[in-house]
Amino acid sequence: MNADDEPLSAAESLDLIARQNERTRRELRVSPARLFGVWAFTWLVGWGLVYLSDERSAALLPGWVAGLVVGVLMVGAITYSAWHGSKPSRGIRGPSRRIGAMYGWSWAISFAAMTLVDIRLTKMVPAGSDLVPLLWSGTSLLLTGALYLAGGMLWQDLRQYGLGGWIIVCSGVSVLVGVPGNFLVLSLAGGGGFAVAALVYVVRPR
Repeated sequence: MNADDEPLSAAESLDLIARQNERTRRELRVSPARLFGVWAFTWLVGWGLVYLSDERSAALLPGWVAGLVVGVLMVGAITYSAWHGSKPSRGIRGPSRRIGAMYGWSWAISFAAMTLVDIRLTKMVPAGSDLVPLLWSGTSLLLTGALYLAGGMLWQDLRQYGLGGWIIVCSGVSVLVGVPGNFLVLSLAGGGGFAVAALVYVVRPR
């Protein structure tokens, strides 16, 4: 038996376990700051371009270009969120995994139902009406804020709860200001809210 085959001492074993536990926590840790940062960028850039493409504001670029950019950013942000949010549940069983899965499905189920409702209401509105973008932006913000409120209550996180409240306020304001101001609210107030939340999680990670 060589030196490499000698059994570890009790102290060495405890140190090895501690290092492995810390490595596991790092691999499974979800970074709210990083997640909110991705959404801040998506809303600031995406909805900002939509506002700038409207002929009643600046009309600096074609509307289809802004729509394409928003679509790509949203798909990217949703994909990243799904991947990032699945990290804590890897290798975990029991109530914690179940709660996380139920909360994640709440987003999918709620937005699927909202989409069906909004599509039906859109068909009842005259083509080209400003009510359509107000409907979609207002309901999306309202539902997003409500789900963040639920998440804040579920995990007793005042920062997430505060973000949910802010997003709900943005929902009401976006409808009040009309089109194209609602896109500016989405960009600056909504995206700015995510940016502030990301900064708060950096300063106060726990």
